[in-house]
Amino acid sequence: MKLITYRINNESKIGLYLQDAILDLHDADPSIPKSMKEFLKDWDTNIDKAKAVGDKSANLVYESKELNLLAPVPEPPSCRDGYAFRQHVAAARRNRGVPMIEEFDQYPIFYFTNHQSIQGPGEIRCMPDHFDKLDFELEVAIVVCREGKNFTAAEAEKYIGGYLIMNDMSARTLQMEEMKLNLGPAKGKDFCTVIGPWLVTPDELEPYKVAAKPGHTGFSYDLKMTCQVNGKQVSAGNMSDMDWTFSEILERCAYGTSIYPGDVIGSGTVGTGCFLELNGTGLLNDPNYTPQWLQAGDLVEMSIDGLGTLTNTIVADPSKLSILASKLKSS
Repeated sequence: MKLITYRINNESKIGLYLQDAILDLHDADPSIPKSMKEFLKDWDTNIDKAKAVGDKSANLVYESKELNLLAPVPEPPSCRDGYAFRQHVAAARRNRGVPMIEEFDQYPIFYFTNHQSIQGPGEIRCMPDHFDKLDFELEVAIVVCREGKNFTAAEAEKYIGGYLIMNDMSARTLQMEEMKLNLGPAKGKDFCTVIGPWLVTPDELEPYKVAAKPGHTGFSYDLKMTCQVNGKQVSAGNMSDMDWTFSEILERCAYGTSIYPGDVIGSGTVGTGCFLELNGTGLLNDPNYTPQWLQAGDLVEMSIDGLGTLTNTIVADPSKLSILASKLKSS
């Protein structure tokens, strides 16, 4: 199933995406909650009800100008982002002239980003400082479907409600400024994290399931991942390239603390999945390479097999406020 949150007639609702049509779950069965937040709180009951009404057609709402897809989980309790693709980490460090960090192979890591800045398909509004090396990051994310704590990676699969595309938007200058002080990322990341276009339940991805890499616990999926900017493909990878599995990431997330229904957890960037890595590799191979960053008006389209296409347009906020300029004036 593909679960969505959408807006129609100024109301936010939960539905099933069925090709070019939407099945309103609450209208089909009034016992199903109207919001994804409430739906996830009783996942087992509600997912069974959704399956039961999935073949009904009387309550289909067809896409129109009045209907807009939102983030499938518009208000997650938290949002974490991992660091699961060794290819991306190694390339980024090589491009900076530093060796691969040994600890990458010892345990999965993640950071918390701003769960209040989750966005779905549509416009991404950016402030002036964000455009100082504005970047995308092509990722997969999971949504937690039940509360848990202190479980093992071997037990983690039951906590995954579904998968979606994630674009961990990054303002690189702000990010690098902060991380010189060994803290962050914060302002370089907290303005926007995009997820969508829908939440795909694991049963739909079963044909793509592959074993974890040697020495790892869990599984992955053979899903091609691409990103296009203004119609030109700039990134290509595969979810199966993940070194750390979501099962292992979940085990670490839940150590000593609880995870909750609706928590969003990203994979980290796939290899070649951002301009930071692509620019670094380009300059390493050719000193005359021209770096590319996102600009106002750019169309960003991320596609992952089985998960759809997440489409966003970069928009400049009219404000002239700049925290980078304020820092320079005070120095």
